[in-house]
Amino acid sequence: MLVMNIHAVKWAECNPEKVILLRNQLVTLGDLQDFRIQILKDFKELMSQSATISNKPWLKSCEVKKLLNISPGTLQTLRSNGTLRYNKVGGIIYYHYQDIQTMMANSG
Repeated sequence: MLVMNIHAVKWAECNPEKVILLRNQLVTLGDLQDFRIQILKDFKELMSQSATISNKPWLKSCEVKKLLNISPGTLQTLRSNGTLRYNKVGGIIYYHYQDIQTMMANSG
């Protein structure tokens, strides 16, 4: 049976790429419950971020990059080729949330 103390668990959370999973490791009901709680917590956090962003009609570049999980260069390309419309006000670029949703619907 695999026994891990709290320090090993914290190390594994900070270093997920170094964790080796073996087929003979056991998963307990407690492990599954902890996993369920973590998934629900992560889901609630994502939903609250999404709700905060979607309540705003206009988004700044940093918010769009975070929402779409894209790089600054990709966002520049979307602007340059006309895929994503934008407005520039005083040096700050704004994107209409509805335009982002339309772009995502058309790309899928």
